[in-house]
Amino acid sequence: MGQPTSAPSSVTSSGGSGIRHVTFLLLDRFSLISFAGAVECLRLANRLSDQPVYRWSLTAENARATCSAGLGFDVDNQLGEVPRSSVILVCGGENVQAATTKPVVGWLRKVARQGTVIGGLCTAAHTLATAGLLKDKRATIHWANQDGFAEEFDEIELTRRVYTIDGNMLTAAGGTASIDLMLRIIAREHGEDLANAVADQLIYSTIRTDQDQQRLSTPTRIGVRHPKLSTVIQKMEAHIEEPISPSVLAAQVDLSTRQLERLFRRYLNRSPKRYYMEIRLGRARNLLLQTDMNVIEVALACGFTSPSHFSKCYRSHYGKTPYRERGSQS
Repeated sequence: MGQPTSAPSSVTSSGGSGIRHVTFLLLDRFSLISFAGAVECLRLANRLSDQPVYRWSLTAENARATCSAGLGFDVDNQLGEVPRSSVILVCGGENVQAATTKPVVGWLRKVARQGTVIGGLCTAAHTLATAGLLKDKRATIHWANQDGFAEEFDEIELTRRVYTIDGNMLTAAGGTASIDLMLRIIAREHGEDLANAVADQLIYSTIRTDQDQQRLSTPTRIGVRHPKLSTVIQKMEAHIEEPISPSVLAAQVDLSTRQLERLFRRYLNRSPKRYYMEIRLGRARNLLLQTDMNVIEVALACGFTSPSHFSKCYRSHYGKTPYRERGSQS
């Protein structure tokens, strides 16, 4: 592909006159949509410009990388050298813990010492954090992996944004969030007109910013429009480790316990206690699948003081014990 000419060293610069090189590090079982979205933005930027403005190459631990859909990609090199002006985009996906190997972590630390701009797509923020590259940084990760990430890397300021840019570290949630990040980079380096033209080619009618959330709020997503009920649900989600009793929750929004019960029955067809339990069990399942925390630690993190009670509730809801869930992950 050849060596790129000089390019800005920061994604926040504008009016770049050279060719920016982007190196995609493909982790095992990486997300195809996140990778493809990012590459397609670069391809279209070249097509719509008078001359090529981006080049890219693929690297991985092995000579061939396989995405979560089972498709294989031959890479240009195996954790080889990259231009100092290159942007490194780490593409994560399923079981990112296993894909974050010692060679990958060592390579990332090496290129980071050059002052390289490094980004993590989908679940790859986990890999960057494991390499120590997100210390004192803000970051985001796919919403389904946020519980496990927050438990393992509590020193990192985790956001629920579509993407974050903090210095020379970039992170984007999964799915189409990589497109939003790449459009931001294109706009900063080559102007809003080019970024908008790329979005039009993708039939991408709404470009999200680093202030947009990954998901709608839970009340909005499940169709709850009652303000007091919405507040209670948000309080439940914010207090998993130390659950608040329904009577206290009701009092905090100026309702009686019976009134709160009626609201839950009307909008959610379940009691507040049952709904709260489902939230806590959902968090527990995420931790079991995404972290190495033992079952007792997971139970405590989700507000269960008794492991036996936790196991009973988990089995009643998911049809298997927490220990079997962890075993199925292995």
